[in-house]
Amino acid sequence: MAEPTIDARVSPLAHMEERMRAAAVTGARGVALTEWPFLTMVDLRADPASEAADRIAKVLRAPLPGRCGQTTSFGPHTVLWLGPDEWLVLSQAEVAAVTDELREALDGDPGSVVDVSANRTTLELSGPAARQVLEKGCPLDLHPRSFAPGQAVSTTVGPIAVLLWQADDTPTYRLFPRSSFADYLARWLIDAMSEYRGPEVP
Repeated sequence: MAEPTIDARVSPLAHMEERMRAAAVTGARGVALTEWPFLTMVDLRADPASEAADRIAKVLRAPLPGRCGQTTSFGPHTVLWLGPDEWLVLSQAEVAAVTDELREALDGDPGSVVDVSANRTTLELSGPAARQVLEKGCPLDLHPRSFAPGQAVSTTVGPIAVLLWQADDTPTYRLFPRSSFADYLARWLIDAMSEYRGPEVP
């Protein structure tokens, strides 16, 4: 009998899990920081006007975003616009299944499908004060009139380059830093969150 497979992966922020949990703030000025490790991420390139793009959209059951900041979602997949012919596919499905389906849809046409899951990790910042925390170090106008749920853009938070996606109006933000910079970004965010603790919290 074959031995059971053991997942030996360690997320870039496994050592920060307890510290992030302890930094959470509750109440009207609440904000929390968590990591979503091992999310499937696939870099996709194709001509948006091609038949291959149409086939890819059918596989994802969502159109490919057509402009900067736009995202589309269906089921386990969310697609973020990276450029005129480039997208990041985020998925809760297994990476092999996603890449196989996308490569089959590309069917030899110009383009590429690359597993980049290990390139970034995912940080989630949520709660009533989440926008104010980000505004301490993000140059974007994050007011809802300019940046709303469903939008995702490349920017910086502190000194770290990230892909920033507002997932909902809680607000919940998902930040995608390079894995090697995740520790610095997590510590920066924890420090930025600290002022929102009430006097009753030590």
